[in-house]
Amino acid sequence: MTDTGALAPEDKKIVTLARSARARNQVPEGAAVRDETGRTYVAGTVALESLRLSALRTAVAMAVASGATSLEAAAVVTGADSVSDEDRAAVRDLGGPGTPVLLAGPDGEVRETVTAG
Repeated sequence: MTDTGALAPEDKKIVTLARSARARNQVPEGAAVRDETGRTYVAGTVALESLRLSALRTAVAMAVASGATSLEAAAVVTGADSVSDEDRAAVRDLGGPGTPVLLAGPDGEVRETVTAG
């Protein structure tokens, strides 16, 4: 477990935004990413009959659609025990293999930080 109090303020912000998206939209996951300019993109799980995207892949897609060329960090708030390979791949595609991905539980506590690797 990572001490959320030890996180940089910018990382605390994306965890808080991801948690808020999850709660506000009553979806299984909330996510937020921060691009190279410091802008943030926040999303929840998309579960339509014709389109299914995790919150993290949706946030990455929003960043790309808004013109982001790189990512500094990503966060996902979920009940899952790990960040899926597909989610890490989306972050890696835009941010590179060293981009940190913060995995937090529904309570907002960061349980793990992994790289997009």
